[in-house]
Amino acid sequence: MARFDNRRTYKKDLYTRNQNIRAAEVRVIDSDGTMIGVKPIAQAIALAKEQELDLVEISPNAVPPVCKILDYNRYVYEQGKKAAEAKKKQTKVTMKELRIKSRIAPHDLDVKVRQIEDFLRKKDMVRFVVVFHGRENQHKDIGMQILNDTAKRLEPLASVDGGLQQMGNRMSMTFVPKN
Repeated sequence: MARFDNRRTYKKDLYTRNQNIRAAEVRVIDSDGTMIGVKPIAQAIALAKEQELDLVEISPNAVPPVCKILDYNRYVYEQGKKAAEAKKKQTKVTMKELRIKSRIAPHDLDVKVRQIEDFLRKKDMVRFVVVFHGRENQHKDIGMQILNDTAKRLEPLASVDGGLQQMGNRMSMTFVPKN
């Protein structure tokens, strides 16, 4: 008997099978995939026992529920493999953030732009932020010019997502890699 834990469901309890199926009639699919038809639950379980397999509820919300005769443990294993394969194919998009001051030297800006290019080649999103301190807040046009020039330089690699954004003493632009 499987132990229960509040945090997760054990694989053995993922699908309803055999005597746990609560419907009076079920649509039965044989182990080779042929449709047998609608049968009373007792008769469907007897068919599965004849073949030394399990009757597993595949589609519980259908009317009547769809059940398949198969090896339950093998089925759970294959479903787990499919889920793992799907998860492996997913790409994780990460957001990198680079902050600079508005009084940055041209060479230092070039270094930051090269870093952004590296992140974009690795398919990461990049938020480029210009931070203003004190009297610099009166010269937001300098930060706007830095961000617009950077966007022009990165145009072959990235597109700008959401345009220029301004919050308090920060001005930012988000770059998304082109496919």
